[in-house]
Amino acid sequence: MKIKNFLLTLLFSGITFMCLSANLNAEVMLDPMASGDEDYIALLEAQGEYAYAFDFFTTSMLWTVIAAALVFLMHLGFATLEAGLTQSKNTVNILFKNVFIICIGLFTYALIGFNTHYPGDGWIIDGWLAFGGEFGYALTAAGNADDTFGYGGVGLAMTGYGDFIFQAMFAATAATIVSGAVAERVKLGSFMIFATLLVAIAYPMVGAWHWGGGWLGSLEGGFYDFAGSSVVHAFGGFAALACVMILGPRSGKYVDGKIKPILGHSMPLATIGVFLLFLGWFGFNGGSVLSANPAGVGLVFVTTALAAAAGGLASILVSMLFLKKPDLSMALNGILAGLVGITAGADAMGAWAAVTVGAIAGVIVVFSILFFDKIQIDDPVGAISVHGVCGIWGTLAVGIWGGANFVTQLIGTLSVSIAAFAFAFIVFGIIKAVMGVRVSPEEEAEGLDLSEHGQAAYPDFAQS
Repeated sequence: MKIKNFLLTLLFSGITFMCLSANLNAEVMLDPMASGDEDYIALLEAQGEYAYAFDFFTTSMLWTVIAAALVFLMHLGFATLEAGLTQSKNTVNILFKNVFIICIGLFTYALIGFNTHYPGDGWIIDGWLAFGGEFGYALTAAGNADDTFGYGGVGLAMTGYGDFIFQAMFAATAATIVSGAVAERVKLGSFMIFATLLVAIAYPMVGAWHWGGGWLGSLEGGFYDFAGSSVVHAFGGFAALACVMILGPRSGKYVDGKIKPILGHSMPLATIGVFLLFLGWFGFNGGSVLSANPAGVGLVFVTTALAAAAGGLASILVSMLFLKKPDLSMALNGILAGLVGITAGADAMGAWAAVTVGAIAGVIVVFSILFFDKIQIDDPVGAISVHGVCGIWGTLAVGIWGGANFVTQLIGTLSVSIAAFAFAFIVFGIIKAVMGVRVSPEEEAEGLDLSEHGQAAYPDFAQS
């Protein structure tokens, strides 16, 4: 009891301290011009489009594609995390879905997603609905995809190709989030159809509301979501919630009103996955600076790292207090919760604000996972809580410590979340009606590796 009281005191006094301290260094760089761009523009005016200015452009472009590679690495993190937290008999299925998602995500983003996401004047309904126009236009139009300065000017500090490949790596993430939540009982073909529609149509259309110059920018103060706590993570999390509600829980998960844990087969794999995601997040957030500006990149790296660490520590304390054990899966999800939480305001907050946001996310994720389990929403990897719930929290946090309008942040994050839920509920529901979305009880018991793929992940260890 003394230890519990001590840990409770430590947890809540720490959060109180961080909340007070956060106000001291919030609003660091919500204004992009606060990052030193005035000096760069002056340099351009003095020297033209070469010399130091060109060097900065080149360095920025290099950092953008490196960041894109780091975001790509995150997909390996998702694959290993999801595989580790599910049963061994479904490992091949998990890995296959993640392979498909990155491939279909890149292809459809090149085909229609990129210029749907950033439509320019190509709105069907101004600010609300856009479509990519002619297929493949984004990468073939008038040479602006490979024109060094013609794409966005030196101020954007990247070429069209650089912009595309960085943004494309984001596109598949939403479907990947859904993959973990519906694991171990979804039909492969049904999921592939749903994932294609989600990443090709829904994600870029909703993303255009913010990043494409859509209606969210017209709200008071403008909606602010730096790297996608809402546009990417809450979107994926609430799409996952809709799918799980339609799909139902895994067999044997809830028996006679009681929760029966279905343990993942490899915590080492899950841990490797989280550390890969942690590493990739430096590209996810750091690349969203959209240049190699040292002030911006440095700040974002620090806030990202501190939020993740605070999220992990907070979830560890909460699990020890309320679950009576130091739960590794909660600790891992706490790190991810901190990362999701800081993503909206990584460039707009100071160190203590980031720690506060991450720590609160780490607390939220534990209770959110327990809540969804209590109401029999079966999410094997905690994706709904990590990405959906903590995505909303991170977006709102920018209205507390990042200088954005809180009401605008609330409207924006709820709009994105509701849109994702509605799209997923309708589309997944139609797929269920047409071809079904759940494997048979016999296939589920056998495992999706054999029933869907005819292949075991660990054949040397299969029982004879």
